[in-house]
Amino acid sequence: MADLPSSRPYVVVGAGIHGLSTAYHLAKELRDRGLGSGRDIVVLEKSEPGAGASGIACGVVRNNYYQPAMSELMQACVEVWESDPAAYAYNPVGYMALGPAVQESDLVEVYERQERIGYSSTLVTGEAEVDRYMKELFPDWRAQGVTVCLHEHQGGFAFNRESVLGLVGKCRSEDVEILTGVEVTGLEFGPDDAVTAVETNQGRIAVGEQLVIAPGPWAQRFWELLGLPPTIDIRTPSGEVVRDRPMWTYWNLQEGEIQVDPQMFALADGGAPPVIHLDSDAPLHTDEGKPVTDELWGIYFKRDRRGVQGGASPLVVDGDLHGARLEPRLQNDRRGARGREGARRRALEPALSLPLRALLHGRPAPSLPFPVSVELANTLGRR
Repeated sequence: MADLPSSRPYVVVGAGIHGLSTAYHLAKELRDRGLGSGRDIVVLEKSEPGAGASGIACGVVRNNYYQPAMSELMQACVEVWESDPAAYAYNPVGYMALGPAVQESDLVEVYERQERIGYSSTLVTGEAEVDRYMKELFPDWRAQGVTVCLHEHQGGFAFNRESVLGLVGKCRSEDVEILTGVEVTGLEFGPDDAVTAVETNQGRIAVGEQLVIAPGPWAQRFWELLGLPPTIDIRTPSGEVVRDRPMWTYWNLQEGEIQVDPQMFALADGGAPPVIHLDSDAPLHTDEGKPVTDELWGIYFKRDRRGVQGGASPLVVDGDLHGARLEPRLQNDRRGARGREGARRRALEPALSLPLRALLHGRPAPSLPFPVSVELANTLGRR
């Protein structure tokens, strides 16, 4: 049983990437400004650090977001990863977004924002120009109909659980207390509706200054504890207002890993390849030549520690994904993420009709505009 403090100025709920990073950087700011130290902060985690989404995330670090406000925010995030790659298990290999004509204006706009803030990237437009650029990196590049490439020279990916443990070490170096096995079950409010205390399965902790809630997939439960509305009105780009949309929607990410020699996925010069995200409107077929879709589809893939990891478009989860349904999903994903090849392949199975299926069977699908190296594909499938 954890030795629960009766109060702390700062209480952080959740020991994933967001909670731990907030605690660590808050501790540094308090120390640097002479306003306190990490001893003023406690992190409450109901399981163990990285036991939720952070421990199974793909770990991609990029600045390819269409919302203008994200550009400078993500630049700052990338700089944090770059500040200590060893501790954060960060691989600064870069990131590439490739797409068809319908996405060209969006990626051009993203590039222009990156250029304004000094974020290192290269933009290539035109189908022939993109093909030439990619073949300099991957001589067997064969994707068709790709008219735009945004190559971020910053960014890359981090190994998920190792980066969480790196943040644990940084928090402890600042004397931040991390308590595991402590689940928040309720909140107490003051007259001004500010949270004054958290109730846990092991007792009560008074909140002196700020409560930081970083619960990952459990955000809906805390939203309800805060008494916030279950629906939201959405204004579309056309100006239409869609009323009473559910505040929370869960997505099932189609991700996994194929365990092969990761060195087989490499640049022409033998170097580590960037994370590749390809969207295409070229017709997609199965290995047997059956049509899958003639609409826009996409995949991403990257080198991982024991193979190649990647994924495809997420699927909406039907119904209300609360505790009883959420916990088993995360437990299954964690088991798959800790090295059981069978679990990983089952987790990926819904996405196998996408191009990564061809790699699983060691060959490109018939008529498939597949962008991964033939050398890699001829060896077993990469996911």
